[in-house]
Amino acid sequence: MMNPKKHALVLAVAATMVLPGAAMATNGYFGNGYGVKSKGMAGAGVAMPLDAMDATTNPANMVNVGSRIDAGLTWFSPRRSYTASQPTQQLPQQAFQLIPGTFESDNENFLIPNFGWNHMIDDVSSVGITLAGNGGMNTEYPNVTFPGNPPGFPNGTYYAGKAGVDLMQLATMVTYARKVTDQVSMGITGIFAYARFKATGLGSFAGFSTSPANLSNKGYDTSTGFGIKAGITGDVTDSFSLGASYQSKIDMSEFDEYKGLFAEQGDFDIPSTWSLGAKFNPVKEHTILLDYQRINYSDVAAISNPILPNLGMCQMGNAAGCLGGSNGAGFGWEDLNVYRIGYQYDAGNWQARAGFSTNDQPIPESETMFNIIAPGVVKNHWTLGFTTNVSKSSSLDFSFSYAPSVEVKGDHPFAGATQQIGIEMEQYEIGANYTWKY
Repeated sequence: MMNPKKHALVLAVAATMVLPGAAMATNGYFGNGYGVKSKGMAGAGVAMPLDAMDATTNPANMVNVGSRIDAGLTWFSPRRSYTASQPTQQLPQQAFQLIPGTFESDNENFLIPNFGWNHMIDDVSSVGITLAGNGGMNTEYPNVTFPGNPPGFPNGTYYAGKAGVDLMQLATMVTYARKVTDQVSMGITGIFAYARFKATGLGSFAGFSTSPANLSNKGYDTSTGFGIKAGITGDVTDSFSLGASYQSKIDMSEFDEYKGLFAEQGDFDIPSTWSLGAKFNPVKEHTILLDYQRINYSDVAAISNPILPNLGMCQMGNAAGCLGGSNGAGFGWEDLNVYRIGYQYDAGNWQARAGFSTNDQPIPESETMFNIIAPGVVKNHWTLGFTTNVSKSSSLDFSFSYAPSVEVKGDHPFAGATQQIGIEMEQYEIGANYTWKY
């Protein structure tokens, strides 16, 4: 039999070969849960040990899941589109009115792996490696045309060809967890983050950029950074537990090829998050989870800065507000509060799960124009999950998630009430995971 450590390394390498296309059911662009068990309960699990993916939710739980390897695959299908209304009046070309109509993004099917390895050092401590990603912003809109335009007239969403972005963030987490007492566990995780990004079809914004040559169509660029995550879990009674975790802001290196797009010369950090959770066992076989998560998108100027008045400052000669500037325009996302409820029924050889999560709307109505390429507008996730034991040391997990379609509409920021822009997203996700305990 293969040594567990060698087996874990082989699976980890295999996972990293697939992850660069990562996307997933999203709260903004953060995943709504990262392990298949957690996904079956709408991402809940701060106060409940589940599997070797727990480092993504609460590192303290890793010491309570035993020595194991979890490896799986998820099919994710986001359906993105935008609608530009017929202008009520034609404005000068600099008003930048969009071609009217409804247009759908390509790239609707993704396969995303998950991987976690946890090893018990002794009865009260463990070490683990977990791979997790953020994504869901892989958009590509066709080279849309306006009927009747003369030959050679610029086409595309922003009149610069096919438009879209592809953002992937992969975190490699190394966790140490320990039982401080019989009731309390603590854990700390070191995070190495890798990001990959490209943008296309944004060339028409060159006049608003501090570096027009580094704005769009530069292929993929990469970025790296380090951070930490810490957590604690405690049993208050035999049937009630509490948990909490915090992940630091991860200071990433700049996307140099896109220093004319992202604020602060290509800076695109990973925002800080914190979570609270409670677990109730009113009856032994039944578990209810309540979780809260805060995602601080305001940590990152490229994500949270609004398009106006920043680009207005740019037009007036203040370079700080231009794309890529020190206070450059961004996507205008707001901090996100996520609320989750999860349920598990444990019949011994199998478990059934269900969950629901809801969150604030991160994208204001005033920010729809730029968020055509990043329409992270879904609010609610409905989920189901199931686990069946294959043997004494192995099991299979399954999850299903559906996020109903949400549309956000707002006035075109450069054309006022003469044109409205609506952005829309709907999501489906099916996950499967294999667990080997040793």
